[in-house]
Amino acid sequence: MKILRQITVFDAADIAAESAFWAGLGGTVYEDDSFHSVIVDGKWRSGVQLAPNHVAPQWPDGVRQQQVHLDLHVEDIRTAHEHAISLGARLLKAADDLDTEEGHQVYADPAGHPFCLGWHRNVPAEHDFGATKG
Repeated sequence: MKILRQITVFDAADIAAESAFWAGLGGTVYEDDSFHSVIVDGKWRSGVQLAPNHVAPQWPDGVRQQQVHLDLHVEDIRTAHEHAISLGARLLKAADDLDTEEGHQVYADPAGHPFCLGWHRNVPAEHDFGATKG
């Protein structure tokens, strides 16, 4: 499985405030209705996804645990899917169509932590900002 880029994604009820915070540490924001990408030095480094019912975690030992997941952008989603499943991942939400230009599937690792395998066809790996509008 070839990983083209790795993005850390934060859940937030107010994605504008959350993405502005992360971009304020040294980047800019590319906005979508439900997802903001934080760009640092021209490269996609993190994201913030809309989670309307988000409750802030308590660290380190709170009842509400940490809420961050990884997006792994892969070259071949079918190969990456099989590889992840063979390592013990569980598919939580399948994409409607694996042949679309871009998309993602949601998985859980063996301990239950969510992560996504995503793809952006026709976007070269060296174009580190993977959004089709970027």
